[in-house]
Amino acid sequence: MPRRRRPLARFARWLAFAVGAGLAGSVLLVLVFRVVDPPLSAVMAGDWLDAKLSGDHGFVLRHRWTGWDQVSPAVPIALVAAEDQRFPLHHGFDFDAIQRALEAAGDGERLRGASTISQQVAKNLFLWNGRSYVRKGLEAWFTVLLEAMWPKQRILEVYLNVAEFGRGIYGVGAASEAFFHTRPDRLDARQAALLAAVLPNPERFHADRPSPYVLRRVAWIQRQVAQLGGPAWLSSR
Repeated sequence: MPRRRRPLARFARWLAFAVGAGLAGSVLLVLVFRVVDPPLSAVMAGDWLDAKLSGDHGFVLRHRWTGWDQVSPAVPIALVAAEDQRFPLHHGFDFDAIQRALEAAGDGERLRGASTISQQVAKNLFLWNGRSYVRKGLEAWFTVLLEAMWPKQRILEVYLNVAEFGRGIYGVGAASEAFFHTRPDRLDARQAALLAAVLPNPERFHADRPSPYVLRRVAWIQRQVAQLGGPAWLSSR
């Protein structure tokens, strides 16, 4: 091999090794978290670090893992009704929702998100906030892994624990205590809808001090839950 090609060949080998190691590591990580409850998510750690680096002493990270059997059945169905009604049916990507969002944007409306619950778990658990092609590509990869290796209930259980419901408040366990001073297994249908209603912007909207917009969204979520068939709809899928 010509001398000038040797550095390029070595770089190509190291790059191939790094990519292969990264792919293998991501598969192993997803397999581990199928059975091991993650203590924190990447987004939680990033938010905590950002607060520390910026000197934001008012930021307090609140999170407590809450298993599926410790959550009121009203909560998962409220989140699905609010965020991803095709969650039990799709394989990680809702292409119909993506098409509708693109069509709405083409009609002059603001481009709205079409992320599924699976995609949100992939981003929150393994990645970071922000918009970039690299992050979206990694999000798609982790979404494929989650859908291939986890049952739907596990994906939704982790979502219940990594979703942000308020500034520094992650997961339904911490949110139920912070906003309603009760345990997550005691949340009623309206409280579950209030939590689901703030998910689009948990730093702007408040479950314990709902604005008129949040109250309208709560009513819509409760109608959607009823139309889906209530908590039993998820268990039948």
